[in-house]
Amino acid sequence: MKLEEIKNKTNEAVSYILVAALESGESEVLTQYLNAMARFHHYSFGNIMLIARQKPQATNVAGIRTWNSLGRFVKRGEKGILILAPMVGYRKPHRDEVATDIDTNNAADERRAEPQLVGFRAVYVFDITQTEGKELPALTEVQGDVSGYRERLVKFVEARGVNLNYSERIAPAKGVSFGGKITLLSGMEAAEEFSTLVHEIAHEMLHQGERRTLTTKPVRETEAEAVAFVVCQAVGLDNGTAAQDYIRLWHGDAKLLQESLEVVQHTAAVILGGITPEPVAAAA
Repeated sequence: MKLEEIKNKTNEAVSYILVAALESGESEVLTQYLNAMARFHHYSFGNIMLIARQKPQATNVAGIRTWNSLGRFVKRGEKGILILAPMVGYRKPHRDEVATDIDTNNAADERRAEPQLVGFRAVYVFDITQTEGKELPALTEVQGDVSGYRERLVKFVEARGVNLNYSERIAPAKGVSFGGKITLLSGMEAAEEFSTLVHEIAHEMLHQGERRTLTTKPVRETEAEAVAFVVCQAVGLDNGTAAQDYIRLWHGDAKLLQESLEVVQHTAAVILGGITPEPVAAAA
Protein backbone atom coordinates (compact mmCIF):
# COMPACT_ATOMS: atom_id res chain seq x y z
CA MET A 1 0.00 0.00 0.00
CA LYS A 2 1.37 3.42 -0.97
CA LEU A 3 2.24 5.96 1.72
CA GLU A 4 -0.28 8.45 0.37
CA GLU A 5 -3.06 5.87 0.56
CA ILE A 6 -2.12 5.03 4.15
CA LYS A 7 -2.15 8.73 5.04
CA ASN A 8 -5.57 9.18 3.44
CA LYS A 9 -7.04 6.26 5.35
CA THR A 10 -5.75 7.67 8.66
CA ASN A 11 -7.10 11.14 7.89
CA GLU A 12 -10.41 9.62 6.83
CA ALA A 13 -10.70 7.78 10.15
CA VAL A 14 -9.91 10.92 12.17
CA SER A 15 -12.28 13.08 10.13
CA TYR A 16 -15.11 10.54 10.29
CA ILE A 17 -15.05 10.26 14.07
CA LEU A 18 -14.51 13.93 14.87
CA VAL A 19 -16.85 15.38 12.25
CA ALA A 20 -19.57 12.85 13.04
CA ALA A 21 -19.27 13.73 16.71
CA LEU A 22 -19.41 17.46 16.03
CA GLU A 23 -22.37 17.13 13.68
CA SER A 24 -24.33 15.02 16.15
CA GLY A 25 -23.65 17.46 18.97
CA GLU A 26 -23.91 14.51 21.34
CA SER A 27 -21.50 12.31 23.22
CA GLU A 28 -22.26 8.90 21.68
CA VAL A 29 -19.49 8.99 19.05
CA LEU A 30 -16.96 10.45 21.47
CA THR A 31 -17.83 7.93 24.17
CA GLN A 32 -17.26 5.19 21.58
CA TYR A 33 -13.83 6.64 20.86
CA LEU A 34 -12.91 7.08 24.54
CA ASN A 35 -13.84 3.43 25.07
CA ALA A 36 -11.49 2.52 22.22
CA MET A 37 -8.77 4.56 23.97
CA ALA A 38 -9.33 2.52 27.12
CA ARG A 39 -9.15 -0.81 25.30
CA PHE A 40 -6.15 0.05 23.12
CA HIS A 41 -4.18 2.53 25.23
CA HIS A 42 -0.87 1.04 24.04
CA TYR A 43 -1.69 2.02 20.43
CA SER A 44 -0.99 5.41 18.86
CA PHE A 45 -3.68 8.07 18.41
CA GLY A 46 -3.92 7.38 14.68
CA ASN A 47 -4.22 3.60 15.10
CA ILE A 48 -6.92 3.97 17.75
CA MET A 49 -8.85 6.12 15.29
CA LEU A 50 -8.37 3.51 12.56
CA ILE A 51 -9.60 0.69 14.79
CA ALA A 52 -12.59 2.69 16.04
CA ARG A 53 -13.50 3.66 12.46
CA GLN A 54 -13.35 0.14 11.04
CA LYS A 55 -14.61 -1.95 13.98
CA PRO A 56 -16.06 0.20 16.80
CA GLN A 57 -16.91 -2.80 18.98
CA ALA A 58 -13.42 -4.34 18.88
CA THR A 59 -12.09 -5.28 22.32
CA ASN A 60 -8.85 -7.20 21.78
CA VAL A 61 -6.89 -7.04 18.53
CA ALA A 62 -3.74 -8.78 17.33
CA GLY A 63 -2.07 -10.02 14.15
CA ILE A 64 -2.59 -13.50 12.73
CA ARG A 65 0.72 -14.82 14.07
CA THR A 66 -0.05 -13.64 17.58
CA TRP A 67 -3.49 -15.24 17.54
CA ASN A 68 -2.01 -18.48 16.18
CA SER A 69 0.60 -18.55 18.95
CA LEU A 70 -2.27 -18.32 21.46
CA GLY A 71 -4.08 -21.24 19.86
CA ARG A 72 -6.66 -19.12 18.08
CA PHE A 73 -7.24 -18.78 14.35
CA VAL A 74 -8.95 -16.16 12.19
CA LYS A 75 -12.34 -17.32 10.93
CA ARG A 76 -12.75 -17.81 7.20
CA GLY A 77 -13.97 -14.69 5.40
CA GLU A 78 -13.09 -12.21 8.16
CA LYS A 79 -11.75 -8.83 7.00
CA GLY A 80 -8.67 -7.46 8.75
CA ILE A 81 -8.48 -4.10 10.52
CA LEU A 82 -5.85 -1.89 8.90
CA ILE A 83 -3.38 -0.15 11.22
CA LEU A 84 0.07 1.35 10.74
CA ALA A 85 3.25 -0.35 11.95
CA PRO A 86 6.54 1.53 12.26
CA MET A 87 9.49 0.49 10.08
CA VAL A 88 12.79 0.80 11.92
CA GLY A 89 16.13 0.90 10.15
CA TYR A 90 19.62 1.11 11.62
CA ARG A 91 22.09 3.89 10.92
CA LYS A 92 25.77 3.33 11.62
CA PRO A 93 27.58 6.41 13.00
CA HIS A 94 30.08 8.13 10.71
CA ARG A 95 33.73 7.87 11.58
CA ASP A 96 33.99 11.58 12.39
CA GLU A 97 31.11 11.52 14.90
CA VAL A 98 31.94 11.75 18.59
CA ALA A 99 30.78 8.71 20.52
CA THR A 100 28.32 9.21 23.36
CA ASP A 101 28.40 5.63 24.62
CA ILE A 102 31.04 5.28 27.37
CA ASP A 103 31.66 1.64 26.47
CA THR A 104 32.81 2.34 22.90
CA ASN A 105 36.14 4.13 23.53
CA ASN A 106 35.02 6.73 20.98
CA ALA A 107 35.59 4.37 18.07
CA ALA A 108 32.76 5.00 15.58
CA ASP A 109 33.36 1.75 13.73
CA GLU A 110 32.95 -0.22 16.98
CA ARG A 111 29.65 1.32 17.96
CA ARG A 112 26.33 -0.37 17.44
CA ALA A 113 24.09 0.85 14.66
CA GLU A 114 21.43 3.22 15.94
CA PRO A 115 17.72 2.42 15.42
CA GLN A 116 15.93 5.03 13.32
CA LEU A 117 12.30 5.35 12.23
CA VAL A 118 12.20 5.26 8.44
CA GLY A 119 8.44 5.14 7.84
CA PHE A 120 5.25 3.16 8.33
CA ARG A 121 3.62 0.24 6.59
CA ALA A 122 0.07 -1.05 6.51
CA VAL A 123 -0.58 -4.19 8.54
CA TYR A 124 -3.80 -5.97 9.46
CA VAL A 125 -5.01 -7.06 12.87
CA PHE A 126 -8.13 -8.98 13.87
CA ASP A 127 -10.45 -8.65 16.84
CA ILE A 128 -10.91 -11.64 19.13
CA THR A 129 -14.50 -11.96 17.87
CA GLN A 130 -13.06 -12.67 14.42
CA THR A 131 -11.12 -15.66 15.75
CA GLU A 132 -11.88 -19.06 17.23
CA GLY A 133 -9.93 -21.59 19.26
CA LYS A 134 -8.58 -21.79 22.79
CA GLU A 135 -10.00 -19.53 25.48
CA LEU A 136 -7.59 -16.82 26.56
CA PRO A 137 -6.45 -16.72 30.20
CA ALA A 138 -7.90 -13.78 32.12
CA LEU A 139 -5.05 -11.48 33.13
CA THR A 140 -7.09 -9.11 35.24
CA GLU A 141 -10.76 -9.03 36.16
CA VAL A 142 -11.52 -5.89 38.09
CA GLN A 143 -15.30 -5.36 37.73
CA GLY A 144 -15.50 -2.42 40.08
CA ASP A 145 -12.72 -3.47 42.44
CA VAL A 146 -9.69 -1.17 42.40
CA SER A 147 -7.56 -3.25 44.75
CA GLY A 148 -3.98 -3.02 43.60
CA TYR A 149 -4.72 -0.32 41.06
CA ARG A 150 -5.39 2.24 43.77
CA GLU A 151 -2.08 1.50 45.48
CA ARG A 152 -0.17 1.65 42.19
CA LEU A 153 -1.90 4.93 41.30
CA VAL A 154 -0.83 6.46 44.63
CA LYS A 155 2.76 5.39 43.92
CA PHE A 156 2.50 6.82 40.39
CA VAL A 157 1.34 10.16 41.79
CA GLU A 158 4.12 10.25 44.38
CA ALA A 159 6.73 9.27 41.77
CA ARG A 160 5.81 12.41 39.83
CA GLY A 161 6.68 14.51 42.86
CA VAL A 162 3.07 15.30 43.73
CA ASN A 163 2.14 15.43 47.42
CA LEU A 164 -1.13 13.58 48.21
CA ASN A 165 -3.31 14.54 51.18
CA TYR A 166 -6.81 13.85 52.49
CA SER A 167 -9.19 16.34 54.11
CA GLU A 168 -12.87 16.78 54.95
CA ARG A 169 -12.54 20.54 54.62
CA ILE A 170 -12.61 20.54 50.80
CA ALA A 171 -16.25 19.31 50.69
CA PRO A 172 -18.36 19.44 48.61
CA ALA A 173 -15.40 19.06 46.21
CA LYS A 174 -14.11 15.50 45.92
CA GLY A 175 -10.60 16.54 44.95
CA VAL A 176 -8.48 19.61 44.26
CA SER A 177 -4.99 20.10 42.81
CA PHE A 178 -2.71 23.07 43.32
CA GLY A 179 0.39 22.29 41.26
CA GLY A 180 2.49 19.71 43.05
CA LYS A 181 -0.21 18.96 45.63
CA ILE A 182 -3.47 16.99 45.46
CA THR A 183 -6.03 16.87 48.23
CA LEU A 184 -8.84 14.28 48.19
CA LEU A 185 -12.01 14.27 50.22
CA SER A 186 -11.73 11.88 53.16
CA GLY A 187 -14.04 8.89 53.41
CA MET A 188 -14.82 8.21 49.73
CA GLU A 189 -15.42 4.70 48.45
CA ALA A 190 -12.33 3.16 46.86
CA ALA A 191 -13.63 3.32 43.27
CA GLU A 192 -14.74 6.94 43.63
CA GLU A 193 -11.41 7.87 45.20
CA PHE A 194 -9.56 6.17 42.34
CA SER A 195 -11.52 8.04 39.68
CA THR A 196 -11.08 11.36 41.49
CA LEU A 197 -7.35 10.84 41.90
CA VAL A 198 -6.97 10.08 38.16
CA HIS A 199 -8.89 13.29 37.42
CA GLU A 200 -6.62 15.36 39.66
CA ILE A 201 -3.33 13.84 38.46
CA ALA A 202 -4.56 14.52 34.90
CA HIS A 203 -4.81 18.19 35.88
CA GLU A 204 -1.26 18.04 37.24
CA MET A 205 0.03 16.49 34.03
CA LEU A 206 -1.95 18.64 31.59
CA HIS A 207 -2.84 21.95 33.12
CA GLN A 208 0.01 23.25 35.27
CA GLY A 209 2.09 24.55 32.39
CA GLU A 210 1.56 26.40 29.13
CA ARG A 211 -1.62 24.51 28.30
CA ARG A 212 -3.35 26.13 31.28
CA THR A 213 -3.14 29.54 29.62
CA LEU A 214 -4.35 28.15 26.28
CA THR A 215 -7.55 26.54 27.58
CA THR A 216 -10.64 27.56 29.48
CA LYS A 217 -11.67 26.06 32.82
CA PRO A 218 -14.54 24.01 31.26
CA VAL A 219 -12.10 22.53 28.74
CA ARG A 220 -9.57 21.69 31.46
CA GLU A 221 -12.21 20.02 33.63
CA THR A 222 -13.58 18.03 30.72
CA GLU A 223 -10.14 16.89 29.58
CA ALA A 224 -9.35 15.68 33.10
CA GLU A 225 -12.68 13.88 33.30
CA ALA A 226 -12.10 12.30 29.89
CA VAL A 227 -8.73 10.97 31.10
CA ALA A 228 -10.45 9.56 34.19
CA PHE A 229 -13.10 7.96 31.98
CA VAL A 230 -10.50 6.22 29.81
CA VAL A 231 -8.39 4.99 32.73
CA CYS A 232 -11.41 3.76 34.71
CA GLN A 233 -12.83 1.95 31.71
CA ALA A 234 -9.46 0.31 31.11
CA VAL A 235 -9.34 -1.15 34.63
CA GLY A 236 -12.99 -2.22 34.65
CA LEU A 237 -14.76 0.68 36.39
CA ASP A 238 -17.90 2.40 35.16
CA ASN A 239 -17.55 6.09 35.98
CA GLY A 240 -20.50 7.59 34.14
CA THR A 241 -20.78 9.64 30.98
CA ALA A 242 -17.61 11.72 30.96
CA ALA A 243 -18.14 12.74 27.34
CA GLN A 244 -21.62 14.19 27.79
CA ASP A 245 -20.78 17.83 27.06
CA TYR A 246 -17.30 17.40 25.59
CA ILE A 247 -18.30 17.95 21.97
CA ARG A 248 -20.11 21.23 22.57
CA LEU A 249 -17.00 22.79 24.10
CA TRP A 250 -15.31 22.97 20.73
CA HIS A 251 -18.05 24.87 18.85
CA GLY A 252 -17.65 22.84 15.67
CA ASP A 253 -13.85 23.10 15.49
CA ALA A 254 -12.62 19.62 14.56
CA LYS A 255 -8.95 20.67 14.68
CA LEU A 256 -9.16 21.84 18.30
CA LEU A 257 -11.17 18.76 19.27
CA GLN A 258 -8.50 16.52 17.72
CA GLU A 259 -5.72 18.32 19.62
CA SER A 260 -7.62 17.89 22.88
CA LEU A 261 -8.28 14.20 22.25
CA GLU A 262 -4.61 13.62 21.46
CA VAL A 263 -3.50 14.99 24.84
CA VAL A 264 -6.25 13.00 26.59
CA GLN A 265 -5.09 9.80 24.88
CA HIS A 266 -1.43 10.40 25.67
CA THR A 267 -2.08 11.28 29.31
CA ALA A 268 -4.33 8.27 29.88
CA ALA A 269 -1.75 5.99 28.24
CA VAL A 270 1.03 7.28 30.52
CA ILE A 271 -1.11 6.75 33.64
CA LEU A 272 -2.18 3.26 32.54
CA GLY A 273 1.42 2.39 31.73
CA GLY A 274 2.34 3.34 35.29
CA ILE A 275 -0.42 1.44 37.09
CA THR A 276 -1.02 -1.68 35.00
CA PRO A 277 0.68 -4.75 36.45
CA GLU A 278 2.92 -6.91 34.31
CA PRO A 279 0.88 -9.86 32.97
CA VAL A 280 1.62 -13.19 34.58
CA ALA A 281 2.60 -15.85 32.05
CA ALA A 282 0.03 -18.60 31.76
CA ALA A 283 1.10 -22.08 32.86
CA ALA A 284 1.80 -24.52 30.08
